Amino acid sequence: MRTLFHGTDRLFATTDKSFEVVECAECRLLRLFPMPDPEELHQYYPPGYWFTPGSDVASRSEEFYRRLVLSDHVQFVEKAIAGAGGQGPVLDVGCGGGLFLRLLRERGHQVLGFDFSLDAAATAWRRNRVPAICGNFSRPPFAGGSVPVVTMFHVLEHLLDPVSYVEAAHKVLRPNGRLVIQVPNASSWQFLLFGQNWNGIDIPRHLVNFKERDLISLVESCGFVVERRKHFSLRDNPAGMASSIAVSLDPMGRRVRGIPETPGLRLLKDAVFFGLVLTCLPFTLVEAACRAGSTIMIEARKKE
Repeated sequence: MRTLFHGTDRLFATTDKSFEVVECAECRLLRLFPMPDPEELHQYYPPGYWFTPGSDVASRSEEFYRRLVLSDHVQFVEKAIAGAGGQGPVLDVGCGGGLFLRLLRERGHQVLGFDFSLDAAATAWRRNRVPAICGNFSRPPFAGGSVPVVTMFHVLEHLLDPVSYVEAAHKVLRPNGRLVIQVPNASSWQFLLFGQNWNGIDIPRHLVNFKERDLISLVESCGFVVERRKHFSLRDNPAGMASSIAVSLDPMGRRVRGIPETPGLRLLKDAVFFGLVLTCLPFTLVEAACRAGSTIMIEARKKE
């Protein structure tokens, strides 16, 4: 392997420990080195890592924004639901606070959340009225062939063993079931532009950094056929670039770090960040049109 660069936790400042991002000389896969053990990794996920809005103006504005930018995720998954036959629950692995599933449920779909974090699953239940289970999906508590659609948004890059989650999805999906995956794209223009400061690297929480071909190779080796690819996410691509440029303005980063802010100052910083997101939008649309967007989302069909 060869070392590409060194970095530490820019977003949440959970540690001052330095890590390397290395590239395998044979397969060219990028990963974190040294790889943290599970106990150490737990320390890098502070409370409130998922979105839990409050009742103030800034929180309501942030929730409105998140509902708006999740619309393209919802539309992408609805096509996968139709392709799978449309009957049965959408299982969202790594559901966090459950807002995405709430949006699907509001459109008449059956939903079920699954998350490794007990607090996240509880938030999905309490805040968004989404049924959610806490556990390790490499040992899924579902019967084989019982689910039509499984989604994993920004999950695989956090795992010590991402293969086990894709294999588990293959097991629980029905024949012709659909798997929707989104990960940061390490073959994007933003990665080339920002390097270790790219939001998609997210040291030390992202253990594997997928290029598009890595993700395709993974799902195909686990018994799937890729049906669709999408290189743009309204939620992630412009905001990710804005965070790469001005990490100190990232709303979630500020909230998780507990930075003292008056309500007025918080609104001002959110407004400046949103302006930066809008400024980044044209660039992210162009890179996505060139199939080099900072995220890659796929729909894969379980082989018969």
